[in-house]
Amino acid sequence: MTDRQAAILTTIIEQYAEVAAPVGSVLLAKIFNVSSATIRNEMAELERLNYIAQPHTSAGRIPTDKGYRFYVNSINEAGADSSRPRNTHAIATRVAHSGEPSQAIKSAVDSLVQLTHNLGLATIGNQLYVAGYSNLFGQPDFIDPAQSREVARLLDNLEPWLREAAPNEALNVYIGQENPIGRSAGVSLIISRYRSPYSDHSYIGILGPTRQSYRSVMSLVEQTGRTLEAVL
Repeated sequence: MTDRQAAILTTIIEQYAEVAAPVGSVLLAKIFNVSSATIRNEMAELERLNYIAQPHTSAGRIPTDKGYRFYVNSINEAGADSSRPRNTHAIATRVAHSGEPSQAIKSAVDSLVQLTHNLGLATIGNQLYVAGYSNLFGQPDFIDPAQSREVARLLDNLEPWLREAAPNEALNVYIGQENPIGRSAGVSLIISRYRSPYSDHSYIGILGPTRQSYRSVMSLVEQTGRTLEAVL
């Protein structure tokens, strides 16, 4: 992939996250100050490489799971936590004044729900605390009932899967079909592992559509995990 193709892919992903509509060549041509024909050629190559796809009802393009993975890997290589995201101080203050550990974890999840507009989740001992269902199922990405059922199936099996898989990175990102459950649900799971009074492998994170503002959400989830570990 050329540098320009990578830049176009990044722009498609970030524009799509913002407007929830396929991104067309006219907009991209304005952003990159080149002709629409040049953009169409670059998009054709990105599509051939399976980084973007064209919905049947649109002339624009949307990212594929492979495209999102390239983007997320680029963020990780650049350092997703190079600067503290805004609102982490507010989360830390809220968590610190929450009392017992279980309530502190719930407060952190509730904060993630409010800030990311996704579904928030965390393990508390042998239980999974989940909040923000209306956020998740209110997304335009989940209009299809079959897809919503796949999301529900993932949630039903998430706690035992986390125990079995025990993701061992400070930040773990599972995109679309990378999820072992609900592969066709079109969701991304972004979770942070941290130490708590309940376990050295406690998790907190969000579940949302693959159409996600990964850069900010990844940083926020990781910083929230660090905050919980420090407070608890």
